[in-house]
Amino acid sequence: MKSKYTVLLKTIAEEHGLRPLHLSRDYETAVVTTADVNRPAMQLAGFYNYFDPKRIQILGRVESTYLDTLSPAARLAAYDRFMGYDIAALVICHGVQPSEECLQMAAKHDRNVFITSEDTSAFLAKLIGNLHNHLAPRLTSHGVLVEIYGEGVLLTGESGIGKSETALELVKRGHRLVADDAVEIKLVGSDTLVGTAPAIIRYYMELRGIGVINVRHLYGVGAIKPETGIDLVVKMEAWEQGKAYDRLGLDSATEEILGVKLPCVTIPVTPGRNLAVILELAAMNNRQKKMGYNAAETLAAEHDLAIDTGNFE
Repeated sequence: MKSKYTVLLKTIAEEHGLRPLHLSRDYETAVVTTADVNRPAMQLAGFYNYFDPKRIQILGRVESTYLDTLSPAARLAAYDRFMGYDIAALVICHGVQPSEECLQMAAKHDRNVFITSEDTSAFLAKLIGNLHNHLAPRLTSHGVLVEIYGEGVLLTGESGIGKSETALELVKRGHRLVADDAVEIKLVGSDTLVGTAPAIIRYYMELRGIGVINVRHLYGVGAIKPETGIDLVVKMEAWEQGKAYDRLGLDSATEEILGVKLPCVTIPVTPGRNLAVILELAAMNNRQKKMGYNAAETLAAEHDLAIDTGNFE
């Protein structure tokens, strides 16, 4: 499926350590637009129905062995027809050296051809995962992202509510900052959200009255993390007198981001509340719920049982 995002073919080649055998004239600007890949066994045998040349094409041991059974003329014809399509790139796995006909047609049609020593299955798995990451749907959200006890917690709320100050206190308590002020969120897979910071402000934090600090330089590499999955959304808002806030936790509120519904809690902010401790508790409680234990539901069930039996001891 074509994505509205693109990634440079050069970036993919560098990240996977691909060795170029032939580079097209537009290699520096060539882009990949789909996370799907293709093993062109059927195409090299002459069947091109439903063929998508925009996918990266992968030659494994099976395809290479099949091509070796052809006569030089038949092999040349197969490569000529195949590379007549505007393929994104051809990658030959297992370190199999390409035939003369392959390189001849790559030069004729100006196609990108690479080689890797990796096993086909292992390379495919890594390549598809990498492409999905680069081409994933995404958005940038105002907020702070921290990792607390392994849970990715996205803090949202009005400017000045105390998100950065709370994140700083969490860092001092041994947790890790991922992003401050702007959080880039990607949909990886069907229901997994991953957050990171824009590269230009990564590991920086703005604190009113102090200015900008570099968390990595002040607190060390153990205080930061490049990215994390997002497991919980915490809305921080100023306390409103008379507003009914959830006190039991029986209501399961959610926040939808990129089509994924995440558990969401609202934390009222008042002077004197230790928000860092509250967020630690929220993260641990969210993890317990994912593991099948809900304290509020357990308490409600015990209360109902006491009423039914008349035993309140």
